[in-house]
Formats: sequence, structure tokens, C-alpha cells
Amino acid sequence: MAKVTLENISKHFNEVVAVQDFNLEIEDKEFVVLVGPSGCGKTTTLRMIAGLEEITQGNIYIGDRLINRVPAKDRDIAMVFQNYALYPHMTVYQNLAFSLEMRKLSKKEIDERVKEAADLLEIPELLHRKPKQLSGGQRQRVAVGRTIVRKPQVFLFDEPLSNLDAKLRVQMRGELKKLHERLSSTIIYVTHDQVEAMTMGDRIVVMKDGFVQQVGKPLDLYFHPINKFVAGFIGSPTMNFIETRLIASDNKLWVEADGFKLKIPEEKARNLQNYINKKITFGIRPQDLSKASAPIKGETIEAFVEIIEPIGNEIYLDVKSGRDSLIASVDPKTKVVPRQNILLQANLENIHLFDIENENALL
Repeated sequence: MAKVTLENISKHFNEVVAVQDFNLEIEDKEFVVLVGPSGCGKTTTLRMIAGLEEITQGNIYIGDRLINRVPAKDRDIAMVFQNYALYPHMTVYQNLAFSLEMRKLSKKEIDERVKEAADLLEIPELLHRKPKQLSGGQRQRVAVGRTIVRKPQVFLFDEPLSNLDAKLRVQMRGELKKLHERLSSTIIYVTHDQVEAMTMGDRIVVMKDGFVQQVGKPLDLYFHPINKFVAGFIGSPTMNFIETRLIASDNKLWVEADGFKLKIPEEKARNLQNYINKKITFGIRPQDLSKASAPIKGETIEAFVEIIEPIGNEIYLDVKSGRDSLIASVDPKTKVVPRQNILLQANLENIHLFDIENENALL
């Protein structure tokens, strides 16, 4: 396996900028996830690493080897595509063996590698079936197996779970993570699903409009987003954002909106002096709002329940506070009905504040 380094990578399609100034060092045996909305440049970045797209500028290294002009077939990289791309007329065994036959390996080595991959993926009983006889999850395993038999330096995955149903996606996330641990491999994984990114990646690269927004470990991005976009993209349900004004009163700082006034914890207030009497964006995650039994000055929000969404382990409350809408994620045993007033307790230690113009985090 090997380290992958991207230096100032850009990709332009005529006037369209798909990726701009992408810099990242992926360590040997690391699992890195590129995540972002459609059109953010994540798949284009993956295809440049694979050699399927020419880079406009910058350098890509695998280990110490510059691969800008190295053909895709010579990069020692294996890629799993979204549609699996299995040969329908071949058996699973033949699909797994095909790339090895093209490299003219001996029949003995091909057989050993195919059976080793099949055992690793727990599909030895499927080797004589054809793709049409397989379920979605089984096809996904075969697609992964085709990369494993090659024993490449780097594995690339382009949204490999997007064709699976929700239950199977959860199962396959765990299996891919276990597979990474067994192979001790370098993996670069692309997805638009932030839950996949959070549960699978050692590090996450959040992209938007061709630019890297933030790189970090999953919980670092969750608790310390660098800007409003990352804060809203990471986490489910998405973070609540409200336009507020920062005011000073009683030797404390407060955020004031149409329906509430919350006190800023002292340790967070120290860096906000330049924003007093200015508009800022207040952010709080639904998980940091709970039902309160009594009002507490500067800590609770008066709200009106519009919709209740029970999902089992928690209940989502769509509420209105003044002119602003919020979502609260509360305990499933919380007693609440639609069209009633409610008090919400805000976890002030986990609030987020953003510059209203450049959207950068202030805390």
C-alpha cells in the first residue's frame, strides 16, 4: 500500500471549474472519504487519481512516484464504480479472474487469488453463478472482489452503496470498514451521504463547488465545523440556523432573535467582542434541544409545536419560535402533541456562531 499526495490539483472543463486548488496528503493505510453535494467535484477528483481524467494543473503522487502522465492501467490502482460494471455473460469466478488473466498470471496464482478474495468476502458459494443470479449486496461484494484480487496500492470507491436499499447499506458499511482493517489498505471513498462519511472514514474531506471546505476526523467536523456549510452538511437532522443579533447586557453576551434570547457561555464570549450589536448566524443542532420543565432565563426557548415525527429512538419536533423554524430531537418518551406550546432547553455548550457575511465560524 502507499501514501497518496495531491498538490494544488485543479480540473477545468472549458469555462467550468470542477476542482480548484485541491491539496491533501492521504497516509498509507488510511480510509479517507470525499463527501459533498452533487457537482462539488468529489468524483472528478477520484477520476483524476485513477487516471480517467487529465488534471488541468497540479501534481499527484502515489508514494514518491509522480503519476501525472502515467496511464491508468499502470498506476496500480483499483476502482469500484457505482454500477459495479460486472460482465453479465461471465460467472463470478470469471469476473474475478478476468483482470488477472489480462496480466497473464499463471492459472495457479489466479485460482489462489480468486479463492482468497472469495473467502475474504464470504462469497465462495457464488463463484459459479452469473451476475443476474445475485442480489444487490452480492454484486457489490463481487465488484469489490475484482479490486482485491489485483492487490493494488490504492483502492478507489465511487459511491458503491448508492444502489442498495437502506438496510443493506448499513450492513455493507460495516463490512467495508472490516475489509479495510483486514487488508490494511489505502482507501479513497466518494459519497454524497454524510452518514456514510461519518461512520466509515478515518478522515473526511468536505467539498463544495470544487473547493475543499474542511478536512478532519468525523467528530472534529461535527463539533468544530469551520463554516456554516460544513456545519449544515455534517449531522442529521441538519443544524438549525437562525439570524440573530449579539448584544451585551448585565456584563454578559446574548444572542437575540424574534422568539428567544440566549446567554453565551463566558468561555465562548471572550472572542466575540468585535461582533457586539451586529447580526450573526446562530446555529444549534436538533440533538442539543430538549424539552424543559420550567423557563430558565437565557437558557430556554418558547416554541409552538407544528409537526411531530416519531422515528423510534427519538422524536423530531418541528417547532416555531417567533418567526423562526427549528427542529428539536427529543427523547422518544417525551409527552408532546401537535399545536401546543413547549419550552425547549438549549445546550449552550454546543452552540455555534457564524459571521453572517462570509459564513465562517466565530467559535
